[in-house]
Amino acid sequence: MNFISTRGDTPPTAIDSALVAGLAPDGGLYVPERISAFADARPRTALADTACAVLAPYFTESSLRDRLAGICAQAFSFDAPLRPLAGEGDHLLELFHGPTAAFKDYAARFLAGALAALRAPDAAPTTILVATSGDTGAAVAAAFHRRPGFEVVILYPEGRVSPRQAHGLECWGGNVRTFRVAGSFDDCQRLSKQALADQALRRARALTSANSISLGRLLPQAAYYAHAASRFRAEHGAALNLVVPTGNLGNACAALLARRMGLPIGEIRLATNANDVLPRYFAGGGYAPRATRATLANAMDVGAPSNFERLRHWHGGDDDALRAAIAAESVDDDAIRDTIRSAPVRHGIVPCPHTATGLRLLERLRAQGDTRPWAVVATAHPAKFETIVEPLVGQAVLPPPALADCLRRPASAHALANDYAALRHRLQAGDR
Repeated sequence: MNFISTRGDTPPTAIDSALVAGLAPDGGLYVPERISAFADARPRTALADTACAVLAPYFTESSLRDRLAGICAQAFSFDAPLRPLAGEGDHLLELFHGPTAAFKDYAARFLAGALAALRAPDAAPTTILVATSGDTGAAVAAAFHRRPGFEVVILYPEGRVSPRQAHGLECWGGNVRTFRVAGSFDDCQRLSKQALADQALRRARALTSANSISLGRLLPQAAYYAHAASRFRAEHGAALNLVVPTGNLGNACAALLARRMGLPIGEIRLATNANDVLPRYFAGGGYAPRATRATLANAMDVGAPSNFERLRHWHGGDDDALRAAIAAESVDDDAIRDTIRSAPVRHGIVPCPHTATGLRLLERLRAQGDTRPWAVVATAHPAKFETIVEPLVGQAVLPPPALADCLRRPASAHALANDYAALRHRLQAGDR
């Protein structure tokens, strides 16, 4: 199997090359030439086993084929439990049990293991460039920290992440450099894409991405959806419907990929914050990226979601077909606050602001009379947003051990102008 660009101007590419490149040479995002049917949907006990089964069809021609099980065992070493909520048919898919307490830990660890295995021992160091709206950067830093042959450069929007998120981005040192950018996440993403498209820079310095634009992020994220859906079907005899909080659409694309592979996933609904580019589009408007608005669910503060290219590609550019496949709704800050405040009694949990957007959509569905089984995707641990969550629920939210360990480390970062020339200079200089 080969992989092609969403923009159609890159020859079909082998998976190993697509993983290393990150972004296709024409600026598009890599997707499978065809989506493999998942023939063996029997439930497996271990998430890592499900991940290996889901990914294997895409790695049949890869040099990693015989190492895939080991890479999955390391990347998926912590569970993604599907927990019942207080309401009948309501569930929570908890994806925050990794080292940085966010769903991005799974795919970041998979990508790190894959790139390390693909790297020649005598190769020049590879720089992993990552733009983050709060959680991606910490997951990538944790996955690549102290890995020989890799350096990590994190770009995050200054003042637009939670204090604990900022600490988690800045506490690594060693082979990780963190920059506070004077701008929004979309600015960080634009700078990152400019660097990845800068062929002169890439000839001088091995450079790749670990954002959700990377194929190495998309494919492994399908695994936890496959795991939850196959086990749910075996236990309940029904497809599992999903509410996915989303910003840059990477996690949503993975859910759609799992469904297109034939996993027993029913309807997929996307929850956004007040950045409502996607709800406007899915309601029938044109796709019109906008300037980012800062919200309580900051990791979803995206005004130009990169993975929209993948969604449109998979539906042949047919907007009606895409709108029939997925729906999206917006949740503003007032609704996020109300949902967090009422969640301990109504749902039996304390959610982070991002998970709260998904819970709000679930509440709307129930109010409309929907009785089907739904799972809200819990994307991050609420302790990462204690300044928002604790005043609303009236109790302390203790960080899990790995997050607590991060918070005990010293943290530092560099200021960076919202200017590509400034980033290019830093990448060339390699200074700290």
